[in-house]
Amino acid sequence: MFSPQPNRSRQMEVHGIFKASPDQERNIRVVLTNGVADDSDYDDLDLDTESDESEDNPDLMLDPPRFTPELQTESDQVSYRFRFPGPGEFQCTVTGLVFVLTQEAELQYETVEWDKSLLQPVGKTPAGPLFHFKCTVDTVSQIHLPHCETKDDLLSGGLCVAQITDDGLSFLEPLEITDTHVIVQVPHLSACGVVWDVVKRFLKPVSSQVLLFLQPPNSKTQKQNLNVLLLPINTPLDEVIAQQKDCTYIRVPSKCYLCKDQSYTVDCPVALKIQPKKATFDLMFGSNYHPTFEICLPINTAEVTIKVQDESNGEVWEHEVNLTGSGPAETLSFPAEQILKSVRTQFVERASEAVLHKLLDKLLDPGVITDGEMEKITATANRAEKARELIDTVRKKGSEASSALIENLCEVDHCLSKELKLVTKQLGPRRRRGRRKHGDTCQIL
Repeated sequence: MFSPQPNRSRQMEVHGIFKASPDQERNIRVVLTNGVADDSDYDDLDLDTESDESEDNPDLMLDPPRFTPELQTESDQVSYRFRFPGPGEFQCTVTGLVFVLTQEAELQYETVEWDKSLLQPVGKTPAGPLFHFKCTVDTVSQIHLPHCETKDDLLSGGLCVAQITDDGLSFLEPLEITDTHVIVQVPHLSACGVVWDVVKRFLKPVSSQVLLFLQPPNSKTQKQNLNVLLLPINTPLDEVIAQQKDCTYIRVPSKCYLCKDQSYTVDCPVALKIQPKKATFDLMFGSNYHPTFEICLPINTAEVTIKVQDESNGEVWEHEVNLTGSGPAETLSFPAEQILKSVRTQFVERASEAVLHKLLDKLLDPGVITDGEMEKITATANRAEKARELIDTVRKKGSEASSALIENLCEVDHCLSKELKLVTKQLGPRRRRGRRKHGDTCQIL
């Protein structure tokens, strides 16, 4: 997944207008979250005005304000939505895309399948996901699309952007290519994606990532599988997670360099079996992200060392992976209100307006919240304040109510529950009430 550039300053939320005093303008950073510009949390955040970069440097570039879009998942397909508060340059924290807008607008986007039959006759091949964009008004002037090119090969001149419309295929020449993005002017929104020249890109390494997903243990066989995915670095992580529904994502340093059409192997000393024995790395951008390797481990394995090696047994990636924190032990049970408290901040920051309304409906039915409480929360205009009011209201009611919120969050927003490290798991005995019974629920990892 594309990783936004590190930021030396603390983060600050500003409502619509982005400005700073003269002594702060080199450090201010605007953060927009969950589908709309949010001004509720200024008081909880500080601005760090110190900088180790020169104020007098005319070439100093500020990172664009970052936003977290509302994510919607349907049949493993993830789509993104965000309402921008006004003109400016904004970077998506999920996909790495950067948008330059001329006015306030709502933007929707998602990845779609490449039609390689359009690219092959003109000697092009996908170099990133193909994004389809929709906007309420014609307000997007530039798009910065993440690429997976290495710094050494940026000068080869093989990158451009394909634009696919009802009229067919055309190519947009980059205004600029940075270490991470291809910047293009867009005459109108459609489907756009980064492509390579096939000849210029032959046998060169690309910036890639190793993603790990732990499958649930099999108590009958006393085994557990660890999925290893080799993907280009500009593959959106949330879309991969959405397809690994029953698995736990293990966050590890993932970056490596891989070559298209080269074979790779995985070494893991404690593995019972690794399948396949070797696999070819392909630049697959689309909606299907299948495991490259499957490592079969003894159940309850605490730690493993995993190596990815090339055809000459050269090491391209290695990491000691701790599996003990990847899921709850079979015999442990945590108070649900404690789990809610531990994820409260992230829930307030990331729960979308649509998810909050779904949760309210589901919690009203069994009597977890009252009509009065629902009306009060619904009447709250600010999204973050609405999320804060909901989680605090339920959390103060104890374990049963908290369990109901966790269970329903896992049901209505699978991506967010994954990010909060919640998985379907029984929380343990509790009293039941209301019009429905809560079966399996979620437990923090």
